[in-house]
Formats: sequence, structure tokens, C-alpha cells
Amino acid sequence: MTTEAGPVRWALIIGSSSGFGEALSYELARSGLDIFGVHFDRRSAQERVNGIVDKIKAAGRDVVFFNINAADREKRAMALDSMLEHWKQRGGDHFVKVFVHSVAFGSLLPYITEDSREQLSQAQMEMTVDVMGNNLVYWVQEMMQRKMLRSGSRIYGMTSAGGHSVIPNYGAVSAAKAVLESHIRQLAFELMPQGITANAIQAGVTVTPGSSKIPGIEKLAEFAKLRNPGGRLTTPEDVASAVAALMDDRTYWMTGNVIRVDGGEDIVT
Repeated sequence: MTTEAGPVRWALIIGSSSGFGEALSYELARSGLDIFGVHFDRRSAQERVNGIVDKIKAAGRDVVFFNINAADREKRAMALDSMLEHWKQRGGDHFVKVFVHSVAFGSLLPYITEDSREQLSQAQMEMTVDVMGNNLVYWVQEMMQRKMLRSGSRIYGMTSAGGHSVIPNYGAVSAAKAVLESHIRQLAFELMPQGITANAIQAGVTVTPGSSKIPGIEKLAEFAKLRNPGGRLTTPEDVASAVAALMDDRTYWMTGNVIRVDGGEDIVT
């Protein structure tokens, strides 16, 4: 319900059941936001997801999770309509204060191999760029159409150093990250007149269920730890804390950026 403090603020997190999304769900709930989460998991993971929901409720926040393919247009529309219905049932004034796109689902194959059957296909490239890059735009478009975002809303897309550098077998994901950063700039330009900001968060190398699928992640993580001025890898909690701070209304003039949350890792060559 709306209180004297103003409207009810929500976070909508795409990729909420693990890694950055899970940490963000907890931290933003602790920071006073109710949580909508979108994830795509098998039934075998449901008990774990239920545990995440219970922890958010224990923080005193309202929470609704949707187990859907976030890149499916019809399911996306259905989920957003369900969110509006949830607001209607609760009564009062609600809006999405923080939207985070944190999807780790793409192909990790090389572009060129001796056996063409083992290299990245056109379908795999298009799927990766669409799910991890373009999908951000579609969610924002549909939220704007439903007036779920307003002045003071914050949009964040999760990127990585791979968006501007080469990592073995990361080509399609690297392309998706570069696309996402471009979309963030365009959204920042178009939404600034409405008081809505858009920024990309570049986390340092972080061991998550998603990154663990990258071939050679152990060596990559070891090298990142050695060169990081902080002497350790980035954690999902580091990123969640940064986003919780950045959502402050006093950051209204920060938009269109790639913000590094990596302990200085990316500045070291």
C-alpha cells in the first residue's frame, strides 16, 4: 500500500534465481524494495528458488517470481500483465524503481574450427545476441507501454570485460555484451527526458553458475585474481551492493555509462 513516504518501489530482476540476480534480489529487498523475479529453471531447482523467495519474505518484502523464458514475447507480456494485476490487488501506487537485466544464457563455441559442426552456427549467434543483448530493450519497451517505469527509475544491464576484449570461446557472448552496452546508451538518450536512467554494470570476473560454463574459467579466474588490485575475485554481493547504492535518487544525472564494479581489475593490463 502507498504510505506517507510515497509510492511502493519494486525491483524487477531478469535472472533472479542465481548469481548476480540472486544477490541483487536479497540486497534490494534489504534496501526496501519489493521484488519481482524472472528466472528459467527446471522443476528440480524449484526447492532452491523457493528458498530465495522465503528469504526475501523474511526481510519483510513482497515478492513474486515467474519461472518463464524471458526471451519469449508472449510469456514476457503475460508476466508483466500479472505484475500489474498484483499491484491492482494490493492497491495504492506502485512502480519499478530498479530494473536489472542479468541473463547468462548463450553459446560458448569458437567461430572457426576444422570441423564446421563444432563451430558457432548462425542460429546460435542470433540466439545469444538476442537473449543476452536485444532482450533488454523488449522488456523496457513493454514496461514503458504499461507505465511501470517513471521518473527516478533505474535500468541496469549486466555486461563484462568481454564486451571489449577477447576471451576464448566467448565470441558470441562478447558480441551480445557489446550490443547490450549500445542499447543502454540508446535507452539513456531516449529516456533521460522522462527522468529514467540506464547504465551498464561491468562486473569483474565472478564465479557464478553462468560463468562456470565458460571453458577454461578456472584459469581465467586465477589470472583475474592475480591482477586484481583488491587481491580477490569480484563477488555477486559486490555488484548487488553497488547497484543498491547507485539506485539512490541523487544519481539522477548518471546515465549512459558502463560502470565498472571490479576492484580495479579491468584497468590492469
